[in-house]
Amino acid sequence: MLPAIVLAVALATCGATLAGGLFAIRMRDRLHLVLGFSAGAVIGVAFFDLMPEALATSGAMDSRTMLSIVALGFFFYMLLDRLVALHNHDGHMERRGWLGAASLSIHSLMDGFAIGVAFHAGQAMGYVVSAAVLVHDFSDGLNTVNVVVKSGARRRVAFGWLLVDAIAPLLGAALSLVLRLSAESVAVFLAIFAGFFLCIGASDLLPESHHQHPRVFTTVSTIAGAASLYIVTRLAG
Repeated sequence: MLPAIVLAVALATCGATLAGGLFAIRMRDRLHLVLGFSAGAVIGVAFFDLMPEALATSGAMDSRTMLSIVALGFFFYMLLDRLVALHNHDGHMERRGWLGAASLSIHSLMDGFAIGVAFHAGQAMGYVVSAAVLVHDFSDGLNTVNVVVKSGARRRVAFGWLLVDAIAPLLGAALSLVLRLSAESVAVFLAIFAGFFLCIGASDLLPESHHQHPRVFTTVSTIAGAASLYIVTRLAG
């Protein structure tokens, strides 16, 4: 019974991710607003979801250690991004988008894994976590398309990465049924991804959205993205 529930919820997250990505594709003429919202949502995921969860499950590791791991994730992603950027003159700008999309897809895989772990802890917790994942996986799909499109890739490439991101939570949920990680290991992964997302949002999506359309509505869109993730995580408890 439990595996069926976990996989059913994970399948629903696939639909939420696809819906978010298709929304981003259709709103391409308003990309500055979508990018602004995405920037706020990505940074919001790091601050309001990943970092608190990492601290809550860190076990014997203190908060200074966990925040250092967040910083490690941030600078590691920055170095990868800069290394890829060195090849821009050779026509490989798309790799930067692929790097961001891959990171978001791995996060989606962790979402699916988190659903399975939560249901193992109790059905009530499982449904609460599932509700939060369903809502912010819409943002994940939107963000995945945006980081790829922003790098200059075609819509076909963006849609391909969207499919990868949509399938990822289903794989993560299946993995949770056969694999057990310690709380400390999960906390380290969450902290690393928090650093990744802070770098993606603050150094990539946020400047790009403002550069394309430096208007008040772009800033409002960014705040709305962060606020939506804050509300979701607070409601989820």
